[in-house]
Amino acid sequence: MPELRTYRSKRDRERTPEPVPDHDDVPDGPGNRFVIQEHHARALHWDFRLERDGVLVSWAVPKNLPIDPKTNHLAVHTEDHPLEYLDFAGDIPHGEYGGGDVSIWDRGTYECEKWNDREVMVVLAGSRVSGRYVLFKTGSRDRDWMVHRMDPPPDGWLPMPAHIAPMLAAPTSSLPRDDAEWGYEFKWDGVRAVVYVDGGRARAMSRNDRDITRSYPELRELAAAIGSRQVVLDGELVAFDADGRPSFALLQSRMHVAEPAAVRRAAAGVPVTYLVFDLLHLDGRSLLDLPYTQRREALAELSLSGESWRTTPWFAGHGDAVLAASKEQQLEGLVMKRLTSTYVPGARSKTWLKLKNLRTQEVVIGGWSPGEGRRAGGIGALLLGIPAADGRLGYVGQVGTGFTEAMLRDLRSDLDPIAAQDSPFDPPVPGPDARDARWVRPELVGEVVFTQWTRDGRLRQSSWRGLRPDRPVEEVRRES
Repeated sequence: MPELRTYRSKRDRERTPEPVPDHDDVPDGPGNRFVIQEHHARALHWDFRLERDGVLVSWAVPKNLPIDPKTNHLAVHTEDHPLEYLDFAGDIPHGEYGGGDVSIWDRGTYECEKWNDREVMVVLAGSRVSGRYVLFKTGSRDRDWMVHRMDPPPDGWLPMPAHIAPMLAAPTSSLPRDDAEWGYEFKWDGVRAVVYVDGGRARAMSRNDRDITRSYPELRELAAAIGSRQVVLDGELVAFDADGRPSFALLQSRMHVAEPAAVRRAAAGVPVTYLVFDLLHLDGRSLLDLPYTQRREALAELSLSGESWRTTPWFAGHGDAVLAASKEQQLEGLVMKRLTSTYVPGARSKTWLKLKNLRTQEVVIGGWSPGEGRRAGGIGALLLGIPAADGRLGYVGQVGTGFTEAMLRDLRSDLDPIAAQDSPFDPPVPGPDARDARWVRPELVGEVVFTQWTRDGRLRQSSWRGLRPDRPVEEVRRES
């Protein structure tokens, strides 16, 4: 027999806008209505409610009803709700049971095919969701249920890909001559991240296919804002300094952190913003083969803007003006994308170009030399290399400036575990630079800023910018 005592015991009508009936008497209704409410409580979820015997039998579904019959979703059976909840939307005050914003995501009618204590099979007819679903009990507790879609997915629907390697830009030293055929974006000094959002949950992958989700909790709010939509975004995680400019040095303190308490401290001290510049998958549809302009239009329609995320601007043509603006704002440079370009995962295509205001170079650390004076006993300089086409690590010089004390401590803790007996460089490092060198396995990528290349292939007046754990060693190449 349905009852609302449990529902009433968890709510006070003086504190919540939810309907709270005085007694268990239930009104008559048609008996075949359903509602799905998006509930931004402590954790985002969707409340799925079926009218039955004068009440709404309810399940909390953390990732909403599945579209793919190959995927089952958790459905937590909760207390029955009054029929008045079919129309409820509003803000439940924080501190109250289920505190948070509630909105109606979909509603309609259903046909019941089976209903017992362990299985409920229905055919839904809503404006956003339709088809045959079954809810089934999975354990001894009344709350342990799952939901499964029995019908095939909608025509043309594609599951969200598990991995899309980011497309890369080829370096150039000048603006394109056919200016009107290109779109121009600012180059952000951060960490590239492809973010997968499904069921209001985010998963972030770096350029070298590392899961970095735990390091950037800011993405949880982005995913919650996107809600039930299924998207794959491409963008850059950036830390801004006090003047509002991207700071790679500040970002360093966020790049190695994964332990939850340390992440919370780091996020409080150095917040990051996810700058989104491409949309690769949207609600069961791949956008990879669409031209850049259409992907940008679809991205703009998502209206992504929040405290720690936003869509970046882009400009059709007028590259000289955009380049001048990037220099005036002291940004890293430009990324230029041909307006007709499709998204080719993992490719470094000449339909995407990058033009830097600063001369930077990714390098592989092959060793270090001991310091003197204040740095005695620690790192004085790093010995740097760039892999050749045949895989040999070619020596390109030392860097001994640009370090903070924290950077030096972190570098030492990263380098000690990969210490090696022999030099990884081929040909060998010249005698003076090799004196007292401590060799390491060539596994860590960093970045330097420098003035020019010398005739013998060395970096001139280089200064350390930081480690690049998002960069694979095998992709490091000499920039022109």
